[in-house]
Amino acid sequence: MIIIAEKLNGSIPSCAKAIAARDEEYIKDIAKKQADSGATYIDVCASVKDGELETLKWMIDLVQSVTDTPISVDSPDVQVCVDALKFCNKPGLFNSVSGEGNKIDVAFPVIANTKWDVMALLCDDTGIPKSAAKRIEVFDAVMKKAAEYGIADERIHIDPLIEMLCTTDDGEGISMVLEVMRHIKSTHPNVHISGAISNISFNLPVRKIVNQAFAVLAINAGMDSAVMDPLSQDLRGVIYAAEAMIGLDDFCSEYTSAYRDGVFGQKK
Repeated sequence: MIIIAEKLNGSIPSCAKAIAARDEEYIKDIAKKQADSGATYIDVCASVKDGELETLKWMIDLVQSVTDTPISVDSPDVQVCVDALKFCNKPGLFNSVSGEGNKIDVAFPVIANTKWDVMALLCDDTGIPKSAAKRIEVFDAVMKKAAEYGIADERIHIDPLIEMLCTTDDGEGISMVLEVMRHIKSTHPNVHISGAISNISFNLPVRKIVNQAFAVLAINAGMDSAVMDPLSQDLRGVIYAAEAMIGLDDFCSEYTSAYRDGVFGQKK
C-alpha cells in the first residue's frame, strides 16, 4: 500500500493551532513520526485563508529538515501546488487535480516531463457525480489528458471520492465507489486507486472500526494507495492482512515481517 500520511493538514484542529502559532517542533515531530512509521509521502496542506504558499513553504522546509520522505503538496488551488513544487527537494505527489475548470491543463504541462506523481479527483464543474457512470466519465477524461501530456498510468493516483457512510442510503454510495474502483483496475491496471480512508467514518462512533472495514472492501476492489494515518497500528495491520488474503503478499512474507518489526503493535 502506498501511504500518503495525512496528519500535517491545517483542517485538523491541532495542526491548525500549530500553524497559527508557527510551532516548528510540532510540525517536525509529526513529520518524523509519520516518516518513521513507513509513510510513502508526507502530505502537507496549509488550509489557511491568507498566505497559503508562504505557509506551505514553511511547513515543507520543516518536514524536509527531519526526513527525506517525498512530499505530497496539497492544496485545492492548483496554482499554489504548482508554485510549491520548487520548495521540494525531490519529486513527490501533486495533490491534486480534477475535472474542474482548467486544473488539469495548468498542472499536467508542469509535471509532464518530471517524476512527480499526481492525484486526480473524480469531480468536475458539475460537482461530485452521483453515479458510477459519471465518475467513470470524468476518469476517462483525466486519462485522455494524461495521454496527451505523456503522463504514464503508474504516475496517476485516482481518488474516486469516498463519502460519509452515514449519509448514504443502504450503502449505495459505498457500492458505487467500489464499482468505480473495480472499473479503473480492470481498464487501467497500472493506475493507482487512492482516497482518504477516514472520510468514510465521519460522524460515526468508534471510527477506526468503520475505517478498517472499508479498507478491506476497498483493497479488494483495487485500492493500492491511501490518504491515511500511518501511526494507526490497527489500520496498518488490517491492510497487511487484506493484501495477503487477496494474493498480493506471497507466503504472507510482508505481513510476517511487519509483525516482527512491530508495525502494527505486536512486536515479538
